[in-house]
Formats: sequence, structure tokens, C-alpha cells
Amino acid sequence: MEFKAKEIAEILGGTVARIESGKPGAICFFANPKYEQYVYECKADIIIVNKTFEPAKPVSATLVRVDDAYAAVASLLDYVTAKKRSYKRHRGLHSKIRLSAHIGKKVYVGDFAYIGKKAKVGDYSKIYEHVYIGDDVTIGSNCIIYPGVRIYPGMQIGNNVIIHSNAVIGADGFGFAPLEDGTWKKIEHTGNVIIEDDVEIGANTTIDKSQMGSTIVRKGVKIDNLCMIAHNVEINENTVIAAQSGIAGSTKIGRHCILGGQVGIAGHLTVADNTSFGAQSGLQGSVKKEGQSFLGTPAIPYMEYMRSYAQFKKAGKK
Repeated sequence: MEFKAKEIAEILGGTVARIESGKPGAICFFANPKYEQYVYECKADIIIVNKTFEPAKPVSATLVRVDDAYAAVASLLDYVTAKKRSYKRHRGLHSKIRLSAHIGKKVYVGDFAYIGKKAKVGDYSKIYEHVYIGDDVTIGSNCIIYPGVRIYPGMQIGNNVIIHSNAVIGADGFGFAPLEDGTWKKIEHTGNVIIEDDVEIGANTTIDKSQMGSTIVRKGVKIDNLCMIAHNVEINENTVIAAQSGIAGSTKIGRHCILGGQVGIAGHLTVADNTSFGAQSGLQGSVKKEGQSFLGTPAIPYMEYMRSYAQFKKAGKK
């Protein structure tokens, strides 16, 4: 699929700094100052740059100037994906849709997919091959459910949600009561999972249903691959969680939080809005003050961690 520089500029709301004739080729973007040398070496026909960028040398490519180059590339990729996406109604080979299920207009259902009784799938959604959607599940419009996803009965998925391959939504939480004879009795989980609009969930991630009530992933949350979200957890708006992170049961994560890779958060905690955790942090107590950054296990404030680490390095040299 090819686009002219002028068309790209119109899509992004930018202006073309210089247009050269020639065959369309690669499109690059420049947002991080440490990569500036590649602007002058790059052979791409088009480079998307911030409006504030002033070249120190001649640039052979056409520059498309925008307010935020990184965000502009995301918008461009959305546009390309939408152009490629087919909204033609499709029912795959050996897919099974129960008669009481409600399927919206122009929904794609892949081969060997299963949609249960009284389930609802909104308009223009895509249910790929080998997906299981249980009874009474609700899936909104413009969703993409990739191959191998399992959504247990009674779960609720909003609009514009993307769930990547082999994610599991709604398995039982890890709940067992110790008995006098040393065995463990399973605690039944009777709740569900609610995933609000504009959420993306990575491959092989699991989100457990609640014991009672709901496990909730709020609007705009982005969860990476191989994450574990336990029963009765609540993750609030626009929080992002990197790969291999885990949140234990009944913990509440605030808005606009950032969890780096392999972060672990203990159960029954509260994390304030705008909190950040560096990779492999382990939180064992609630965070009440907004806007803090944490590192280490047990997780402590960033500057405190760096001072402690400096002392640790000195001790190792003695």
C-alpha cells in the first residue's frame, strides 16, 4: 500500500516541508535526538519529524512536520490498518454460533471459532480462528479477538478492545481455604471480568474473574504479553503494564500508572494515580501519594533506591 507525502501530511495534520519527485519508498520518523545522525544518512523518501526540528545538514528526504512525530506515526499506522481491514461478513469453516447468540453487522468469525448461548458480538468486530466465547459474554463493536483467545461465560468486553492470541479472560482466581487436615478447599469464584473501551491485552495474559463482584480493567488500559491480573483487581484508566508483570488479588491500581517489566504487586493494596514502577520492582505496601516512582524489591522511592544502590556498590569494592 502506497501513500504520497501530501496525503500523509493531510492524514497527520502536518505540512510538507519539501516535496521531491521520485518513486515512493520507505517512510521513517525522527523523535529521539540521539538518532539525529540517521536523518542525514537515511535513504527514505519521507521522514516524519517534530515541527521544532531544524536540520543541521542537508536532508535528502521529504520532511513532514507534525506536533509529535511519535504520536503521528501511531496515527498513520492506524490509518494503514483501517485501509487494510475488511469489514465483510464472514463465517468460517466449522465455526459454531449458538442460535441465541446475537452477532452484529459485518462481524468476521474465523474457522473453528465458538460463540456460546446468548453471547453478543458488536458490529465490525473480528473473532479469529479457534476463539472460544462462552455463554452470556458481551463483546462490543470494532473489537479484535485474535486466534486462541478464551473468554469464559459471563465476561463483559467493551468497544475497540484488542485481545491477542491465547489470552484467557475469566478463569477462576487462585483461592483456596486451608482445612484442619492440611488439605485445601477450593473457593468458588462467582463474579466476572469487565473490560472497558479501548483496552489492549497482550498474548498469553490472564485476567481472573472475581470471587464476588467484578475484576475491572478500565478504559484505555494497555497490558503487555504474559501478565497476570488476579481476582477482584481494579486497574484504572490509561494505566500501562509491561510484560511478565503480576498483580495479586483485590489490589486497586490508579489512573495513568506505569508498571515496567516483571513488576510484582502484592494483594489487597492501593496504588495512587500517576505512580511508576521500574522493571522487577516488588510492591508490598500501599502507595498513597500520587506521582511517585519506585524501584527495587521491596519497592522504595526512586531516589532512595539510587542512594542505597550507590552505598551497595561502594561496599562491594572494599
